[in-house]
Amino acid sequence: MARTTAPYGSWKSPITADRMLAGAVGLGSIAPLGDDLLWTESRPAEGGRIALVRLRSATAARSDRDALRLPTATAEDLLAAPWSVRSRVHEYGGGALTVGDGRIFFSNDRDRRLYEVESADVAPRALTPEGPWRFADAIVDTARQRLIAVGESHAGGGEPSNVLVAIPLAGGEPEVLVSGHDFYAAPRLSPDGTRLCWLAWNHPHMPWQETELWVAAVDDGGRPRDARRIAGGHGESIFQPRWSPDGVMHFVSDRTGWWNLYRHEHDVDRALCPRAAEFGRPQWAFGQSTWDFADPGTIVATYGHDGSWHLARIDVESGREETLAVPYVDFGGLRVAHGHVFFVGGSTLRPAELVDLDLETGRHRILRRSLELDLDPAWVSVAEPLEFESGDRTAYAFYYPPTNPDFVAPEGERPPLRVRSHGGPTGATDPSFNLPIQYWTSRGFAVIDVNYGGSTGYGRAYRDLLAGQWGRIDVEDCVHAARHTAERGLADPDRLTISGSSAGGYTVLCALTFHDVFRAGASLYGIGDLGALAADTHKFESRYTDWLVAPYPEGEALYRERSPLFHCERLDCPAIFFQGGEDKVVPPNQAERMVAALRDKGVPVALVIFPDEGHGFRKAENIKRALEGELAFFGRILGFTPADEIPPVTIENLASA
Repeated sequence: MARTTAPYGSWKSPITADRMLAGAVGLGSIAPLGDDLLWTESRPAEGGRIALVRLRSATAARSDRDALRLPTATAEDLLAAPWSVRSRVHEYGGGALTVGDGRIFFSNDRDRRLYEVESADVAPRALTPEGPWRFADAIVDTARQRLIAVGESHAGGGEPSNVLVAIPLAGGEPEVLVSGHDFYAAPRLSPDGTRLCWLAWNHPHMPWQETELWVAAVDDGGRPRDARRIAGGHGESIFQPRWSPDGVMHFVSDRTGWWNLYRHEHDVDRALCPRAAEFGRPQWAFGQSTWDFADPGTIVATYGHDGSWHLARIDVESGREETLAVPYVDFGGLRVAHGHVFFVGGSTLRPAELVDLDLETGRHRILRRSLELDLDPAWVSVAEPLEFESGDRTAYAFYYPPTNPDFVAPEGERPPLRVRSHGGPTGATDPSFNLPIQYWTSRGFAVIDVNYGGSTGYGRAYRDLLAGQWGRIDVEDCVHAARHTAERGLADPDRLTISGSSAGGYTVLCALTFHDVFRAGASLYGIGDLGALAADTHKFESRYTDWLVAPYPEGEALYRERSPLFHCERLDCPAIFFQGGEDKVVPPNQAERMVAALRDKGVPVALVIFPDEGHGFRKAENIKRALEGELAFFGRILGFTPADEIPPVTIENLASA
């Protein structure tokens, strides 16, 4: 079939916002329970509610291995709306689902209380009373019939207090077990219930900068005693401590410059599989899992190398590693039970999937897809890893070419480029299938997804490049990524755009303000005033900018120097802003003040506020509006007409552009 010739950006695509969101879910926490499997799903079509799903007999041992192909129709929802499995501890939450002793417990988003649920036919039973507490990362202490969890109390003024608490399974007030640090995570009991470990850290550190691993004996009354730090501190980040089935402590540490696995026995730490790879991730949320035990002598782990992730089986005694062949480049929520590995897998060609891998046969099956998308691979733009020079350093990115089997651009035309700056800023992007990226490439945009200096996945030294340099290193790398792409002839140098959310939105605004490279930009809940962020944000990140920029308010002049809001005289680039009205991380006044400054200057600007959204958009209609609104905005600024029927966005000062 002959391809239609049409300008880049105007190509018609089957990857529409409606198709992206119809039935789409975000696959979250995974929890084996006996022979069943539970997982959580965030559902944009249900207002962002996080549902709890159970698949019966998912892990039951069978002599006929081919019988493992169970229909996903056997899965059932355990909670009806408005129940939502979500924690708000540290605001970012995570770790809201807990199973043990054959029972299921969860944190409910609406009232922050802990509940037990038995079945879809029985209403959940509250364990904790109404009050100032939030809970996350709980475990079941079967012998003492209680939960042990991270508790966050918002009683009184000032910062909330973070502690470890015990909650009776019969219900009742939380009892404080451990206190004294600013933050806690990962309480874990040894298999015999006699020892408790946990992670702790203090201001001004973030958990990927410095954490401490503590272990204590548990006395007859259930209280931790004789606690001692066994790892961490002094600039070392510990991730995901876990007891082996035979009671030996294991954890991930970046003491060598890479997050690697260690075994702690007889007060000696032994590296299990030392290599220049990352077995950990930044702990923005509770409950992350990159590894688990298949048996006392075998670990199944994921690790990142050069931006992609791999799955391996590791022999604990010898350290021998066996790569497990699966078609995925990203892994989340890994759990092992009954010889099966469960994870959320991201491939380069399909939306994320909940996967069951049989360790004996090496076969895998898909239990749940995040989106049922029947898309010919001819429509998929596959990432090309890039290394490019950014000043005197090497930076990293993934390049996605325009891809549409039905269209071709006029001869000699080069595509517009959308530079994507990930959030965090301590975070990363990877080459797994990203439907929003495909939305753009299938319409004729090139996309470059940047792992700027400070991103994870490339070792501690690369991660630490952002120390004191936020608003510089990240911005320079995005600028050089755009120039590198244009110099290679892969993008039109006159139609370079940039988009990002949260910290990525700050990078966008800095790039537009302090560099004359981009034609337009989109900031989703981004930051215009660093000083306002430092003075008005939640406890978890309240000292983050001390490391990223400088201590505040001592470094107020530097904050002002790097805040786009105070340099709008240098900004002549059209920009669109999307903002949640209930955002506690980056308050709405950040966007509103930035828009007002651009409006007064006469720069084309658009603002879309979603009054019922927080930090990140969860409702289908708002996700759609943001995606289509950005395309409509770029179409007006760059001079192309999208093929889609999109409600217009109001662009102020456009006549003067």
